[in-house]
Amino acid sequence: MCPPDMDIEKEVQDILETKRDGGTILELAGMLNIHRHTLTKYIYKLEGEGKIIVRKVGPAKLCYLTRDGEDR
Repeated sequence: MCPPDMDIEKEVQDILETKRDGGTILELAGMLNIHRHTLTKYIYKLEGEGKIIVRKVGPAKLCYLTRDGEDR
């Protein structure tokens, strides 16, 4: 059973708070014990809300927490 949506979003933000160098979707999904496709919908939502930044690096997508509108 998956936790409610807000819990997953909060967990993603909490993890990225500690990972200053960002994290890949696959890495984050493993830490949250959910499928990467499931995590992707939350990543897109958080990115749309301006809470995280997603940057493509090779085949991976690195996710970063935003800081007061500061771009990385």
